[in-house]
Amino acid sequence: MLTPKLISTLRGYTRQQFAGDLGAGLVVGVVALPLAIAFGIASGATPEAGLYTAIIGGFLISALGGSRVQIGGPTGAFIVIVYGVIQQYGVDGLALATLMAGIMLIVLGVARLGSVIKFIPYPVTTGFTTGIAVIIFSGTIRDFLGLDIARMPAGFVEQWSAIAANVASVNWWAAGVAGLTLAILVFWPRVSTRVPSPFVGLIVATALVQLLDIPAQTIGDRFGEVHATLPELRFPEISLERLRALSGAAFTIAMLAGIESLLSAVVADGMLGTRHRANAELVAQGVANVVSPLFGGIPVTGAIARTATNVKNGGRTPVAGLVHAVTLLLITLFLGHWAGLIPMAALAAILVMVAYHMSEWRRFLGELRAPRSDVAVLLVTFSLTVLVDLTVAVEVGMVLAAFLFMKRMSEVTNVSLLSGDADQGGTVETTDPEAAALRNIPAGVDVYEIDGPFFFGAADSFRDTVVTVSRRPKVLIVRLRRVPVIDSTGLAALRDLETQCRREGTLVILSDVHSQPVIALRNSTVWEELGAANIVGNIDDALNRARTYLGLPTEERPAFARPTVARETDHGERRRRPRP
Repeated sequence: MLTPKLISTLRGYTRQQFAGDLGAGLVVGVVALPLAIAFGIASGATPEAGLYTAIIGGFLISALGGSRVQIGGPTGAFIVIVYGVIQQYGVDGLALATLMAGIMLIVLGVARLGSVIKFIPYPVTTGFTTGIAVIIFSGTIRDFLGLDIARMPAGFVEQWSAIAANVASVNWWAAGVAGLTLAILVFWPRVSTRVPSPFVGLIVATALVQLLDIPAQTIGDRFGEVHATLPELRFPEISLERLRALSGAAFTIAMLAGIESLLSAVVADGMLGTRHRANAELVAQGVANVVSPLFGGIPVTGAIARTATNVKNGGRTPVAGLVHAVTLLLITLFLGHWAGLIPMAALAAILVMVAYHMSEWRRFLGELRAPRSDVAVLLVTFSLTVLVDLTVAVEVGMVLAAFLFMKRMSEVTNVSLLSGDADQGGTVETTDPEAAALRNIPAGVDVYEIDGPFFFGAADSFRDTVVTVSRRPKVLIVRLRRVPVIDSTGLAALRDLETQCRREGTLVILSDVHSQPVIALRNSTVWEELGAANIVGNIDDALNRARTYLGLPTEERPAFARPTVARETDHGERRRRPRP
């Protein structure tokens, strides 16, 4: 469903609801102000870029999104990829990559693929999220300590090399301002939760720097005057070569936007007991990322912390998000020129706190006790994020996770041989009346049973099991009663088996075939090669087909007694009793 939540919630909208949304929107607007500026600067853009993103992107996400309380804006997840794109392709390249990402998100939403985003493996998301947090922290050290570094390198190793080379240039005044701001961020929530701690930290730090004439670099010192004006419309340069070069970055931006926005919507649902519309949310994220770069913005997504703040302060409909965007717009237009007085050290302290919360280091350490394969994916994704590139990390992490999934699925699917010779002459206890072991399997007939999805991960196991049997039966029955799905590789394995058995004079019969495998067989050449008479509905028909082929009399379907189950007696002994 692509209908925005705004339309749904405005039906029967009351004055009381508006009062709650208005108060929440004003608070979130104040909270978003320092974060938008900090994320804009940390991304290698400008303070205005962060503000424009929060205003335009936040408004569109609330107006078109599928969540009641989602707050959109720039987030820490984008800092790494945005900084790298700007370093390599400039602001115009970032605008094109963001626009491409927006189109991808719209396509995902319109195609009703919102649920697909949720399938990103947990070790991958944890790995790159913690890696991003480490890089954010690394990038803040220059401003936190006031180091004399003209331009911070993009690479993690290069950053720490520059920090080590310039550690003697620490500005202790700037470090003191950063430390004070960080202390306010940590302890102010114990005093009051109504007034946001980042806002208090910025006000106190800015006032001290200006009143005491503290020698700490400000936003105005680095970027000049902050323009308190509306942004101008600008289209990026588009060429086939640039589209190809930026496709990887665009995919990463789209994936991060989709993951973070839907995760934020899920968190909000848990707080309110509501349900978001994933596809509508993706479309809204896409539209926001198409429009934001046209007005000088950077990538935008749903922000978990600001969304939670919205809920805690009484926001219950998208109107609160609209108020938040309007609040930021008014602050930018009427007070924006004062933003140049904010110390860079104070913004660095805010980013240190963002990196700390984003790292989720306890969860990261907890994942190290997971199965070794998951730990490998986690560490590879984390290492590549920090040392190489976020795009490479996500791609490699997804590929590794996919291979591990295939390996696990192949282990889940079992192929067993129930030989007619091996299963005769013994009493078989089973509660399954359809078990092949309860049938009279003629000599010269082998029954194979596949248990689990028959796809490319299990095809080799099937081939190996069949090949290892040295004797060649006259009839080979492949039972598929526990095979819910089959893919082209599974079909190819059946085709190869039929070809090999035909050369050796063995008849192949398929039994207990479910609907999806039947459709797949009919759409392939396997159906014709096997013959419709050799694809039957149950094991009894398969055995009778084998008897007919061997010139033996057929048998009626056996009427089995009701199955029995075992239970524990008071003395610890096991006995059989009829199932009630």
